[in-house]
Amino acid sequence: MKRKKSKYKHAVIGKQKYYFYSIEWIDPCGDSGHAEAADVKDLKPAKMMTQAYVFDKDNKHVWTFASYDTESAVFSDRNVFPKSIVTKMEKVSL
Repeated sequence: MKRKKSKYKHAVIGKQKYYFYSIEWIDPCGDSGHAEAADVKDLKPAKMMTQAYVFDKDNKHVWTFASYDTESAVFSDRNVFPKSIVTKMEKVSL
């Protein structure tokens, strides 16, 4: 019996499979300069996009990495996102 091939991009590191995601999130923005009252509401949060492997997720956080060692379970370019700022997560297809 043949194993079903995954249709999503992933990496196998130390016998663990990690899926590649596109993550949309909201980044609070700030300005420490002086501004008139009319300019205060012109400041808007940035809509950001991150593409990375999801290391883990729970009800409050999503942990990601973008680089890894091919010979051992060592991860780089790591981030943790509070789920409250994540607006969309999609697995990337092959």
